[in-house]
Amino acid sequence: MPNHSPRYISNLTRETYALILAGGRGSRLYELTDWRAKPALYFGGKFRVIDFPLSNCVNSGIRRIGVVTQYQSHSLIRHVMRGWGHFKRELGESVEILPASQRYSQSWYQGTADAVFQNIDIIRHELPKYVMILSGDHVYRMDYASMLAAHAQSGADMTVCCQEVSVAEAAGAFGVMEVSDEMQVIGFEEKPSEPKSLPHDPERCLASMGNYVFNTEFLFEQLKKDAEKADSDRDFGKDIIPSIISEHKVFAYNFKSGLGVGQDYWRDVGTLDSFWQANMELLSPEPQLNLYDAKWPIWTYQEQLPPAKFVFDDDDRRGMAVDSIVSGGCIISGARVKRSVLFNEVRVCSYSEVEGAVILPDVVVLRNCRIKNAIIDRGCIIPEGMVIGYNHDHDRARGFRVTDKGVVLITREMLGLAVGFE
Repeated sequence: MPNHSPRYISNLTRETYALILAGGRGSRLYELTDWRAKPALYFGGKFRVIDFPLSNCVNSGIRRIGVVTQYQSHSLIRHVMRGWGHFKRELGESVEILPASQRYSQSWYQGTADAVFQNIDIIRHELPKYVMILSGDHVYRMDYASMLAAHAQSGADMTVCCQEVSVAEAAGAFGVMEVSDEMQVIGFEEKPSEPKSLPHDPERCLASMGNYVFNTEFLFEQLKKDAEKADSDRDFGKDIIPSIISEHKVFAYNFKSGLGVGQDYWRDVGTLDSFWQANMELLSPEPQLNLYDAKWPIWTYQEQLPPAKFVFDDDDRRGMAVDSIVSGGCIISGARVKRSVLFNEVRVCSYSEVEGAVILPDVVVLRNCRIKNAIIDRGCIIPEGMVIGYNHDHDRARGFRVTDKGVVLITREMLGLAVGFE
């Protein structure tokens, strides 16, 4: 009989050390990650992507957490220190930054497995029974305690968190699992061009979310073996999982948030289109990702800012926003904002119209601008009268990036301003 008692779950979480891999560049986000790591990317009006796995850990009862950083890590480290630096080591809780420091190698982190291997001594010091390895660049809510319970009850050496996705979505993008009726992994391919579909549904397959649970000593054994292989890519998907599934107990855990019906939301915001779309999904009257759920809050660092303000009420100059998220410090001055996400301290000046835009902090949109389906990076100043998103040939001619789905990215450098902010 599965044991789901609160005491059983709390014992599991107390015996777990979580390692969040947050060193990714996010190359498919192009200029948006020139100055920040993908986990440091802004999301949802006030958050950063790293806040989601961190909040999931804390809300699940996992209070010993390491954040592995590497690429363009300054803003990520600063955010974690400001927003997550209040944990008390003497109470058995901590959020620690683990930058690449060549502890066991003369190289920086060579892959996901190497990032964990180079921090073995830090993990060992924590004396955990289980190690949970989490991707730091996905947006989702999940009770990790349920996955831990499934891992312990199955007797697995390793458990891989998976979810069903379309074959087309998985092709070239996700690791794909082949499982038995008991959910034991019997085959695995890393980002195959032709993923193997589920037996009961030829249009869907089981994709790895990049979240794993290991028995600690088993993890150490496999990492040491992998470190001795000259031809290894030092990666969990490419090397570790394929090497262990035939001789060890590796199980798949089908992703469930554990937060109720309709809450099983997970997005990889690794492309400009997916980043824009995930932000747009928040504007629904009842979004699947409920940021207003007090029972499972998403924690973050936030500055002390004045409330958003909307000014002027003339027929041709009305400051208003509909179907939108508008964060603290914003001023909508005689402009119209529709179906958009505005981060902190954005100013939209008179007679401008903004629709379908994701506008990062500290942006100024001057008068008489028209913006549609765009991502505006932090600190941009949109010149007076500029039209964006209505003629993609003109957008490209000005040096803006236009995605396949017609989303326009604008950064400070594209506007001829000084280098961007983090």
